[in-house]
Amino acid sequence: MSRLHCLTRRLAGVFVLLLATMTVAQVNNAQTPVNFPNNYVTQLDLVYTKVGSWEGRLDIYHPSTKDQKVPLVINIHGGGWNHGTKESQTGFGSFFKKGFAVANIEYRLVHEGEAPAAVQDVRCALNYLYEHAEDFNVDRDRIILMGSSAGAHLAMLAGLLKNNTIFDVYCKSENNLAVFAIINKYGVSDLTSENVRKSKSVKNWLGTRYHDVKFVKSVSPIYYVDKNSPPIFMVHGDADPIVSYLQSKRLYQALLDNSVKTKLMTIKNGEHGKFSKEDQKHSNDELWHFLDALGL
Repeated sequence: MSRLHCLTRRLAGVFVLLLATMTVAQVNNAQTPVNFPNNYVTQLDLVYTKVGSWEGRLDIYHPSTKDQKVPLVINIHGGGWNHGTKESQTGFGSFFKKGFAVANIEYRLVHEGEAPAAVQDVRCALNYLYEHAEDFNVDRDRIILMGSSAGAHLAMLAGLLKNNTIFDVYCKSENNLAVFAIINKYGVSDLTSENVRKSKSVKNWLGTRYHDVKFVKSVSPIYYVDKNSPPIFMVHGDADPIVSYLQSKRLYQALLDNSVKTKLMTIKNGEHGKFSKEDQKHSNDELWHFLDALGL
């Protein structure tokens, strides 16, 4: 066999190996499927809004039977408003077991739009799901917003706004967008706080309006709390180095002062979303005690 022929075979082998590696990488980068029950159907990448060339997409999972309308959880991923994807969110098993529908949404990150772009998108997603509730057999009166970290901030802000249309620029609607409840996982509630404003993620998201005190207050959930606010379940580690535990404590007190149903689940020595399996189970049990008490 000639040297040229051997070299050609070796190069071909390298090419095949490289192609296989690229294929594996593409599979790994593809959407990780959510493990949903056999009696559920899913619709992926539904476009709920368009802003310029950007399309806001969501995935929804709901029971295939339509004998009764079901509650809906709208999940919002975290990532400091600057990164993260809906595909990273897969832990919805406890909601599926209870027969809930789950919508998993994406929103504009900071490189696609500074504040208030993200909350505008969440409001659009909420409006879209309200408008299409019949298609998914969803009970409009039992819609829950849920998020972690930056996603929790957006869930709280979008939910506490109720029918305040201040950020409904791209999706103006006369629908009643007051939600049934909010699940806040270690989210920031007051962006006017001096310590919060030191965060690079906060600075980047606020962008050119960082020094606009009135605007910063307008994107801080705590300032929308009133006696008609939806119930809020909170979980937060008291050793969180990214979002101070005081953010949840202050919000908790504001809710109590307005006689709003709330629960603050404190994870002792818990960091930013880094909880032990035991603490995760305990907080999940407490969440369901809270939701059950609300009549779900």
